[in-house]
Amino acid sequence: MAITAEKKKSLVEEFRRDDKDTGSPEVQVSILTHRINEMTRHLQSNRHDFASRRGLLRMVSKRTRLLRYLSGRDRDRYKTLIERLGLRR
Repeated sequence: MAITAEKKKSLVEEFRRDDKDTGSPEVQVSILTHRINEMTRHLQSNRHDFASRRGLLRMVSKRTRLLRYLSGRDRDRYKTLIERLGLRR
């Protein structure tokens, strides 16, 4: 269920701000969103996996905090990111 190295690399390349960027909020949120989507699919077929449910809630909380940080720092980057990821419809 972990994210593969290839997928993580492609997400970093897609959402980075410059050539050496690997840890900007945009990159972190994109990786968390991918992991959240994977975990959601897992929990749909494994309804009684409460340990994974707790991990999912922690990831959602972390993503929320990163989005709140980005929203306060640069509103344009925030809006662009949520549109690209399809969040907050």
